Amino acid sequence: QVQLVESGGGLVQAGGSLRLSCAASGRTFSSSGMGWFRQAPGKEREFVTAINWSGSRTHYADSVKGRFTISRDNAKSTVYLQMNSMKPEDTAVYYCAAAISRPGISITLRSYDYWGQGTQVTVSS
Repeated sequence: QVQLVESGGGLVQAGGSLRLSCAASGRTFSSSGMGWFRQAPGKEREFVTAINWSGSRTHYADSVKGRFTISRDNAKSTVYLQMNSMKPEDTAVYYCAAAISRPGISITLRSYDYWGQGTQVTVSS
């Protein structure tokens, strides 16, 4: 069983930055692929970024490429999402997810086994 707890969300002005954290419990974190997704009101949950088990590989949605950075610290069982140059369209609830059976990069929702409760990010114009 894996529990994921996100933190770091909030309100930021356009052009600003936020850093989200996702703390994981359980022994499988260091061998799991991790991802961040987001869901805006009235829209489906969408892929944002993913990182493989070691942190050596990452993948980003085109909409955040060059602005967002995913990283992980296996010693702390934590994955991070650094968001820079934020835009109003980044407003959403952000979720971290763990793919315990997939140590590589996964970009589909159904690839992930466990989800956090989400943290709200609001970007004002």
